[in-house]
Amino acid sequence: MDLHVIGPLATPAERAAVDVVLGPAESGWRGGGRDPGTDGHVARGGHEARGRRDLLLPALHALQDRVGQITQPGLNYVCRRLSVPPAEAYGVATFYALFATKSRPPAVAHVCDDIACRLAGAEQVCADLTRSLGPAGEPARDGTLSWLRSPCLGACELAPAAMLTVAGEAPLRQTIAPIDAAGVIGRLEQAAAFPKAGPGATRAMAPSAATGAPGASGAPGIEAHREAARASVPQAGEPQLQLLRRVGLVDPTSLDDYLANRGYQALEAALAMGPEAVIQEVTESGLVGRGGAAFPTGRKWAAVAAQPAQPHYVVCNADESEPGTFSNRVLMELDPFAVVESMTIAGFATGASKGYLYIRGEYPLAEARIRHAIDAARANGYLGASVTGSPFAFEIEVRRGAGAYICGEETALFESIEGKRGEPRNKPPFPVEVGLFGKPTAVNNVETLVNVLGIVGAGPGGGKRFAEVGSGISTGPKLFCLSGSVGRPGVYEVPFGTTLRQLLELGQGVPGGRQIRAILLGGAAGMFVGADALDTPLTFEGTRAIGATLGSGVVMVFDESADMVGALRRIAAFFRDESCGQCVPCRVGTVRQEELLARLADRVEVRSREQELTLLGEIAQTMRDASICGLGQTASFAIESALRQPELVAL
Repeated sequence: MDLHVIGPLATPAERAAVDVVLGPAESGWRGGGRDPGTDGHVARGGHEARGRRDLLLPALHALQDRVGQITQPGLNYVCRRLSVPPAEAYGVATFYALFATKSRPPAVAHVCDDIACRLAGAEQVCADLTRSLGPAGEPARDGTLSWLRSPCLGACELAPAAMLTVAGEAPLRQTIAPIDAAGVIGRLEQAAAFPKAGPGATRAMAPSAATGAPGASGAPGIEAHREAARASVPQAGEPQLQLLRRVGLVDPTSLDDYLANRGYQALEAALAMGPEAVIQEVTESGLVGRGGAAFPTGRKWAAVAAQPAQPHYVVCNADESEPGTFSNRVLMELDPFAVVESMTIAGFATGASKGYLYIRGEYPLAEARIRHAIDAARANGYLGASVTGSPFAFEIEVRRGAGAYICGEETALFESIEGKRGEPRNKPPFPVEVGLFGKPTAVNNVETLVNVLGIVGAGPGGGKRFAEVGSGISTGPKLFCLSGSVGRPGVYEVPFGTTLRQLLELGQGVPGGRQIRAILLGGAAGMFVGADALDTPLTFEGTRAIGATLGSGVVMVFDESADMVGALRRIAAFFRDESCGQCVPCRVGTVRQEELLARLADRVEVRSREQELTLLGEIAQTMRDASICGLGQTASFAIESALRQPELVAL
């Protein structure tokens, strides 16, 4: 039976945008012109089209970037091209927050109102925008502009922040910070009037007003790079740095600069020592995952390398969406070639010939820098069929996320790359056996991978020397994202074992002589601690001893003027919004948790406070015990930890 979707046809602009991603349609079965003499008798290419299901998200991004929304005709055209049922494709499109399936203005400001930006005045920015442009989500200025509230944009050191998106032939994605309402409106008007650079061009600009005036390519000069580096990495240029040693000293868009500063020495060492020796060095280093799970990296790589199933994959998880986390963004923006080199080493060690870097959609500059680094590496023989002239072949493909915190979970990330809703898989099987496309996969975040350069690049014994820093399972340097009520927020590199007090001293403490009220460790999925925890060593063991967690390295400071009740309600709203809805404990529990907090905050008495707190504990325990993934299992951590300390929050 020859089935067709009934409805209007996609516009030429929509078809052209999709065809840039998928290639030209070759037959009526693939969305092209129908030849009754051929297509009327034989269905050609259906299996091949379905085998390209993983291109669904890139095709949806193409529609969103070109026309500002995913229309029904545009979605139908994508479905015909990829042989995806329209209902499934619609389910994918509506899963991701950065995709719009209803009409909205082409120019939109996504204004962060998450906890770090709240501390920097984001609520006032939103109130001013409401007075100037109307409520969030409503068209303004004759339907040309609009604004939306957004979860964390990963620019916490520069807060408050906003991301601009402008659809068109030369679509714009730009993060700007710090910003106020007048700046948001002015940038929206300026961006909408930006001269068109031609089809297929994407304008991706730097996240700080201090980065100068970039052109359409998004490439500011070297002085602007240095200014931007100092804004995000106060230690930039200091000689003791390892992970951040090139930041602020080199042009992140220059491969020559990278090579002149020990670039690709680690890859050369890896190729010389062989895959087994690389894994041995990484294992001896004690390096564990820096995204929060702290799984031994060497063990993971060895497990993938030992799998008989082929092919193997390497995935760099750059979907850094934990509120308060921005270290991966800084590495990708300011040292992108290091990320590419470390992924290549991971591919060599695990026997993979293909890597995927999944980057969150809110990181336009980081994405542009990474894509440029990949292209430059390929053009100079550091990627491709013969890496640096060796028999080793490796390629990297970038996939852009679309606004889903859950896709930071490794198996949800796999589902997203494969063109599906980002819903976590049950484990086992684990990714080292059945990962991306059902094949053995090594997945690490950006910071974990960049650590490998210092281990392998040091040659034989590099792993043991790495392990001499820190203690226990906490070895090597660690990046911490310091934000909130501190004098110099930013990414700080310190050895494991540095105390919380020492880190805050690096950030110049709390300004204005105010006192610390609370510190959030690990982000929204972390724990609140008080000033009595300042002498805690920042190690996995040290934070565990006080009932807290390092998580992804978030250290967010709240002074005595902070609205702690508002912060807790924002955390609860965040988890409610970001729950993928797959499992009942998380889907229902995050809603009930938010409702309960609202009752306590608004003094709505349904039951006594003690009974409400008991109910909150039961909800939290159910989510911990029965949720499929870490989102539900940790959704109550920060809230419960704050309520256990009455001096932190009065509810």
